Amino acid sequence: MDRPHILLVTTDQQRFDTAGDAAPSFMRTPHFDHLTREGVNFSRAYGDCPICVPSRMSIMTGKYVTTHGMYGNGPSSRVMPDARNTLPTCLNELGYQTAAIGKMHFTPQRARHGFQEMILPEDYYRHMARRGYDVQPMRHGLGQNELYPGLATVPEALTITSWIAEQCVEYIRERRDPTLPFFLWCSFSKPHPPIDPPEPYYSMYRNCDIPPPVFGDWSTGDDVPYAFRFMREKQSFDLAPAQIIREARSAYYGVITQIDYNMGRIFAALQDMGIFNDTLIMYTSDHGEYLGDHHAGAKGFFHEPSAHVPFALRLPQSWDNRQHGTRNESLVTLADILPTAVTAAGGIPPQDVDGVDLVALARGDSAPRSYLESINGAPERPGNICITDGRWKYLWFPVGGSEQFFDLESDPHELRNLAAAPEFASQMDRLRAELIRRHTARGSNAVADGEWVRLPVPNETEADRRNTSWPGYHTEFYNVDVRH
Repeated sequence: MDRPHILLVTTDQQRFDTAGDAAPSFMRTPHFDHLTREGVNFSRAYGDCPICVPSRMSIMTGKYVTTHGMYGNGPSSRVMPDARNTLPTCLNELGYQTAAIGKMHFTPQRARHGFQEMILPEDYYRHMARRGYDVQPMRHGLGQNELYPGLATVPEALTITSWIAEQCVEYIRERRDPTLPFFLWCSFSKPHPPIDPPEPYYSMYRNCDIPPPVFGDWSTGDDVPYAFRFMREKQSFDLAPAQIIREARSAYYGVITQIDYNMGRIFAALQDMGIFNDTLIMYTSDHGEYLGDHHAGAKGFFHEPSAHVPFALRLPQSWDNRQHGTRNESLVTLADILPTAVTAAGGIPPQDVDGVDLVALARGDSAPRSYLESINGAPERPGNICITDGRWKYLWFPVGGSEQFFDLESDPHELRNLAAAPEFASQMDRLRAELIRRHTARGSNAVADGEWVRLPVPNETEADRRNTSWPGYHTEFYNVDVRH
């Protein structure tokens, strides 16, 4: 077959330093490691708005968050109202079968946005309810945004991770048309909380030398930007005891290894069908997880643990100049997935995409981007605005008007805020000016007369911030109708 099959594997909320050579030496991710040995490890990959829905909209449209305009979680149909020029639509037009299996986070939930076939987590919960097990998944009381770890309430073979892998295996083996190329998006819903691996993964790393969280000089006292303080105090991430953070990290690593091992089942299905060598594979995540760093949890801001994600690209064995076993330090982002897949399929990406073809980038046939920018929160009250050139990173927090500036080369954990250091003023001025120029060109309300607009800090106390409706709880899927 001239055109490759295309497999996109995504995780949800996986930090960059939990896979490949960036991970602790004790971590077991053999299948991701194999992808990097057969392909390209993009070591500076970011979700340009590290929140679930904005990241998925960038994957689906090939556009930056500043272009598609989804700065926070919201209805996907607002960005893709008619499913034109989405990733699956582009591939459908090229004769591909397209399927999405796992977490999509679309609204409405069953909106396909161009996919010919879609299997969602809701189908898993319906399947489990119909089977009538005495214990159902996630009946431990831990919610979707909690940092505390727990043990899965069902055995490994009945977890959602195993089920998503099984559905992908069945698609590859049984449901696709073998005469046509396919595009399969395998979207694992973990390691997004609840952090609840089954055994043996729950205990796998408990006796290992778990890296402790890091704390920047800006993450305590009066230097904490308001939006960041609000996020962590609203959910009391900053009050989690050190031992709980250690246990959460151990369990988090276990969930990632469970995903990696299950990914091996998908690779085996490709191999058994004789198409593994003919498949282009991309692996990445929508965003990261603070996991206790800077006294925080979850994601949302453009710090390294939240925005920096793993990204591997493996080309078919028959292709020339595969760049296998290489590490590429170019700035890449989720908007690059669409043009990479469409070009590999023999098509031409839509003219309005922001992403670049990563195959050409890896081969040196296209220039790397000079900057990557980010924004999160509502346009009228954004949480932070950021730009990086890969080494230097500048963040502006409109509420309260604070700045952060980091040298990722000498300070990869962002421990020292250099915004007030005169020796770095010229570098910070360069990034700030570039970011203001971009907002000015877009007519953004974040700037006025060439300067940032500073927003007032709400008149509230710490007790007020902690006394808010906490988004950690979740239903136990009692609304799943097992009759249909």
